[in-house]
Amino acid sequence: MVESLSLNLPQATRPAGAAVHPSTTPCFCKIAIKNFPSQTALLPLSSASGDSPPDSAASSAGFHLDPTSLRRLSGKPVIMCLSVFAGRMGNTCGVNSGKLLGRVRIAISIDGAENKPKTFQNGWVNLGKDEDKTSARLHLLVRSEPDPRFVFQFGGEPECSPVVFQIQGNIRQPVFSCKFSADRNSRTRSLPSDFSFNSTKGKWMRTFSGEREKPGRERKGWMIMVYDLSGSAVAAASMITPFVPSPGTDRVSRSNPGAWLILRPHGFSVSSWKPWGRLEAWRERGPIDGLGYKFELVADTGLATGIPIAEATMSVKKGGQFCIDRKTVRDFSPNSRSNIKGNFVMASSVEGEGKVSKPIVQVGVQHVTCMADAALFVALAAAIDLSMDACRHFTQKLRRELCHDEHDSSFL
Repeated sequence: MVESLSLNLPQATRPAGAAVHPSTTPCFCKIAIKNFPSQTALLPLSSASGDSPPDSAASSAGFHLDPTSLRRLSGKPVIMCLSVFAGRMGNTCGVNSGKLLGRVRIAISIDGAENKPKTFQNGWVNLGKDEDKTSARLHLLVRSEPDPRFVFQFGGEPECSPVVFQIQGNIRQPVFSCKFSADRNSRTRSLPSDFSFNSTKGKWMRTFSGEREKPGRERKGWMIMVYDLSGSAVAAASMITPFVPSPGTDRVSRSNPGAWLILRPHGFSVSSWKPWGRLEAWRERGPIDGLGYKFELVADTGLATGIPIAEATMSVKKGGQFCIDRKTVRDFSPNSRSNIKGNFVMASSVEGEGKVSKPIVQVGVQHVTCMADAALFVALAAAIDLSMDACRHFTQKLRRELCHDEHDSSFL
């Protein structure tokens, strides 16, 4: 993790003019480790002198080293390079817009980092090659923390009702089973029979009644149930808002997305459910065809309010990672009402459109108090994977498992 970033500039090098950021954040930093995607962060300016801590600082980047990376880098020096620029972030005609002020290289030894926290750098470093105190200085804290995770993998595509395995090294142990259903003829199929809220007029509770497109131009009623090894239902993902094309198009738009509820059992009745989160998905326009999504935690006050957790776009062609990665996530654990701190919550792999998908789901250990908690993340992973199919152009045919009636042309 790279934290406490701040920049101290000599007066002569302070950038000015309309083409740069405001004076509080006129610079930025590119952070790179070989074989990892680079990251960029704005640098607040500090007027601190000597070894005094910065009067303004920002946390910026984190790099996750999985077990394979840890083994590959063990016993070797890892070099982190921080390149500091003055001026606007981005590039013009392929050339960086900012002016390079200097670079800092930090040597990191990861040996033992998987077992205990380690600090590699904490304080000011000069950007110049000499020790001239008039040169620009960068303040940073570089440290590592063990980040244990549960790893699960679907044994098949979610719509094929697969078994879900927990992966521990070379051991694959079945822990959940899934059952997918697609009953598009039932208006109430997408919610359990006793699921109800007083806030049915809230922005999240859209009814299936009333046609927004001509008949058949919708994908609805999809649901995936997650069961533990005893056969008890422990989580579900239910399509609460149909995926329909915008008028005059074959595309699910951001202005009219489809939506899922991620549900958990509530009380002692096996038929009683409570919403945990809501996932919206749509087909993003732009130079790169993308699947857009937004995930919110459902507040206890009802469906009309939520806590935004993740929003991003991934490539429809290449797929990507659905990630929840926050410094501080309030009340994220399904059964905890306290603050939970950590960089990582979950990640799930999503294959590109038309490719075989067996999602791999990683969940931070601190966010799982029981296997039912893990099941919610598995259901969420299934929902984002199925959204890749739900957001396919309506000129394309879906696979048979996604259709209640394989001869129904409404899914073409």
